[in-house]
Amino acid sequence: MGRIRLGHAQRADSEPAGAPDAADVGRSDRRPDREAVERALGCFHQHIAGLLRGMVYLPPLRNSATISPRRCAAGRLGRARFRDNRGVWIGIDASRATGARLTGTERYSREIIAALLSIAPQHRFRLYLREALDRDFPLPHRRSDGIQPVIISRRRLWTHLGLARELAARPPDALFVPAHVLPLSFILPAARRRIRTVVTVHDVGYRRFPDAHPPAQRWYLDLGTRLSVRCADIVIADSEATRRDVIHFYGGGLADDRVVVAHPGPLLPATVREDQARRALAKFGLDGGQPYVLHVGTLQPRKNLRRLIQAWARFVTRSGSPEMRLVLAGGRGWGGEDLRAEVEAAGLRASVVFAGYVSEVEKAALLRHARAYVFPSLHEGFGFPVLEAQAVGVPVACSNTSSLPEVAGEAALLFDPFDVEAIARALETLVGDEAMRARLIEAGRRNLVRFSWDACARVVLESLEGSKRKA
Repeated sequence: MGRIRLGHAQRADSEPAGAPDAADVGRSDRRPDREAVERALGCFHQHIAGLLRGMVYLPPLRNSATISPRRCAAGRLGRARFRDNRGVWIGIDASRATGARLTGTERYSREIIAALLSIAPQHRFRLYLREALDRDFPLPHRRSDGIQPVIISRRRLWTHLGLARELAARPPDALFVPAHVLPLSFILPAARRRIRTVVTVHDVGYRRFPDAHPPAQRWYLDLGTRLSVRCADIVIADSEATRRDVIHFYGGGLADDRVVVAHPGPLLPATVREDQARRALAKFGLDGGQPYVLHVGTLQPRKNLRRLIQAWARFVTRSGSPEMRLVLAGGRGWGGEDLRAEVEAAGLRASVVFAGYVSEVEKAALLRHARAYVFPSLHEGFGFPVLEAQAVGVPVACSNTSSLPEVAGEAALLFDPFDVEAIARALETLVGDEAMRARLIEAGRRNLVRFSWDACARVVLESLEGSKRKA
């Protein structure tokens, strides 16, 4: 089945978004003088960016030689200690793999770490953590040794001071950063020579949609990505779309083989008992059997929910289905979008449900009972929710931008996220066309087979070991 596209042709250069959080930077909106902070951050950004652009001009450390950009960035693929690929220490920044409320990048961190531990029993691992691993962390059952948790207790500047000091004191042979940034100490040639580094960049949406991110977060993400691209041996991209963005925005003099695509596996919904599902649906006023279309994600400008609500108003008017609901599940994020006011103004109070942040069990219950899943995001580095819905047999309509066509494959209705009418028509087809629904559900099951955490981990492991990836 060919891809179904609704709305205008995909816009070549107008999409992106979300990324690792900026926990090491104080939120500017909590400061007494926001403009002063933003000016200071701007100066800091320009200073560090200048250093990263011209690393070769940094003065060498005592008793160390200056390294050319080509050598420091791409020339360390065959280190002697990796020749037999056995018994080396691999450090992993696992600071984003724990916590009560995990977003997509944190869940990625958990899954890729678990897969690496499972497929590489010949190596030893240090997991750098802010807190002890929780009981639900997916450690491989067949490994009882070779895993060393290292808890670094530091509230602020955990990466750039805490992790940097630990790496200087006990350097591993290689370091993997799955959901954050390298310490700033890797600007120094000596740090880069000591440790081979692999970093995942999830997306660079802050460059395409700067207004969808707070200034402090945007600057921090830009610095972190610039540092990763300039200093890491290998950059892992979640999708070909993200790889193209990294090369486009940060690729001056960057060798193509240093940015490698490793598609993540699916984040499968939790197992839910029927009594748990009933309680979850009742909590959101859906226990009367009302059909609903679901969206899960933080309520922020990048998710494009204002246009979704406008499209929903057209759908309700034309469909004649007053019992149908639109469920928006997710906590309120940055941006100050007053979506409730939008709903009230459109007369949709009875048909739009704001579920707020939902637990994994509640999300799984909502997914399994949804009539359809809609994902109008302006940009995604990968798009886990598409696979989550396909995994439970729910038909999907999503944007035709960034990585979403790549992830959805032939198994979703694609629409232009800037076209409200295209979104409304996609909703009508997704809810009312039974033949199309059946085709999308079956295609979704086939699409899932393309994604595997073990396959993703093997690409990361090859990069850590120093093997060049075949084209």
